[in-house]
Amino acid sequence: MAEPDQVKGGPALEKKERSGKQSESERARLADQLIAAEQEERRRISLFLHDGPVQSLSGIALMLDAALHQLSTGNLEEATQVIEAVLERQRSTIKALRDLSFDLEPVVLRDQGFEPAVKALAENVGISNEIHIELETGFAESLAERAQVVFYQIIREAFHQAIRRGPPTRVAVAVHELSDNRVELIVADNAPGERRRASYETIDERARMLGGKVSVRAASGGGTLVRVIVPPYAAKR
Repeated sequence: MAEPDQVKGGPALEKKERSGKQSESERARLADQLIAAEQEERRRISLFLHDGPVQSLSGIALMLDAALHQLSTGNLEEATQVIEAVLERQRSTIKALRDLSFDLEPVVLRDQGFEPAVKALAENVGISNEIHIELETGFAESLAERAQVVFYQIIREAFHQAIRRGPPTRVAVAVHELSDNRVELIVADNAPGERRRASYETIDERARMLGGKVSVRAASGGGTLVRVIVPPYAAKR
């Protein structure tokens, strides 16, 4: 006859083993999502570089050739006009590349941390668009670096979405830990306008990099509430 402890321990052990298998399965699913998301991100960057800066630099080279030809024929006025156009296109290309670099990893986030980076973003967006932005993001400082980058990108995209619909007069951002150790990011705004689920695809892509889930719904009093929930093993250090 089995000992009482063994009888009691059997189901508990089986439950623990099932839980471990589910955790491993969840981690494997997250790894697959991460690979797919990173591939999509590389594809997006490649298309952006090819259709944007690379094409612009090719045009700059052709324009410089034209300017050299004008100089060689003594046509200084036309050469000057071409060179001025080249400088304008070059500045635009530099800005596009700088924006891409900032999108991949904001310098302030890397150097100062999540809360200062989000605060700087909120101040910039708030002042430029006359929006009052409330932040409750202190918990995010304990998150893994990858999660901080993704959350920052999601917050910035949510700001842009709200401005395109409104703009809003108020936005609230909060990062919390739920009772089951999952991490929740909420961005709520009071912007009017129609919510189009397709417009939140960028946020979905970002969240999938952490195995997260996104919900978008009407906020109380009008506006939109974007909620992102991320599993603990993807968000924690």
